[in-house]
Amino acid sequence: MGKTIIMEHPLIEHKIAILKNRETGSKLFRELIDELGMLMAVEVTKDLKLKVEQISTPLMDTEVKMIDGKKLILVPILRAGIGMVDGFLNMLPSAKVGHIGLYREPETLEPVEYFCKLPKDTEDREIIILDPMLATGGSAEAAVRFVKERFNPKKISVACIIGCPEGLNHLREKHSDIDIYIAYMDEKLNEHGYILPGLGDAGDRLFGTKQ
Repeated sequence: MGKTIIMEHPLIEHKIAILKNRETGSKLFRELIDELGMLMAVEVTKDLKLKVEQISTPLMDTEVKMIDGKKLILVPILRAGIGMVDGFLNMLPSAKVGHIGLYREPETLEPVEYFCKLPKDTEDREIIILDPMLATGGSAEAAVRFVKERFNPKKISVACIIGCPEGLNHLREKHSDIDIYIAYMDEKLNEHGYILPGLGDAGDRLFGTKQ
């Protein structure tokens, strides 16, 4: 059974409060997503295995601990997930990056794939799927399903900045084995599948497109 982590931290709550404000422009919005990605990366990688290595400091030889095994693969869900990549890469500069492109069909709200490309050597790697908003959970669920069916990684985690109970329950019901990290839990979905009170369309606010 995978774990579900709802992050509770004053820095995260403060940054998300600014993120939600409709007066926050695209430049600051992108900066906040970047900072939240860095804060989330620390929690998401908390259980990475370490190995002991020998190094020399300026004063003496000593043993240190470093990350063991192959590096991670970050997989943003296009397009809004792109905003989280740099924050994670700031903390994990050796990680590889893949992409999954999905959009929600307006009538059914079901995810439709239009692009999927990951690095070739996924079998022994851990994959972190990045999506700022866990709303209906359909896009995240589909992304996890595609990765499982086509790439067979060692482990899959999903990292979202804002979630809601409906999306979390849907994702957990479909994929009980993955780890789910949510920086902040909002109240609910509206009839159009948007999180309330939410922050609007994350992609539009990231890239300054029409809302």
